[in-house]
Amino acid sequence: MTLLGLIILLVIAGVCGSLGAGIGGYSRTGWIGSVILGFIGAVFGMWIARQLTLPQVFVVQIGGVAFPVVWSVVGAAVFVAILGLFRGRRSD
Repeated sequence: MTLLGLIILLVIAGVCGSLGAGIGGYSRTGWIGSVILGFIGAVFGMWIARQLTLPQVFVVQIGGVAFPVVWSVVGAAVFVAILGLFRGRRSD
């Protein structure tokens, strides 16, 4: 994978993580947190899709690496929602 491919993959993961965090009810992740959340969401979302035998809807190929965009957003949203259950509500 080239450096440009890695940067593009990180940007896509960051966008997916930000969308998932927003859907899941948490908006204070930052850029690095969003990228990490995007990759966690991709793993978790693909696991959910395999368990429910759902197809891969929108996959981006970058430098030979397949990144499931839709399942990344879904997985990130579910992951953030589950973390929110354990963390509880905070009054800011």
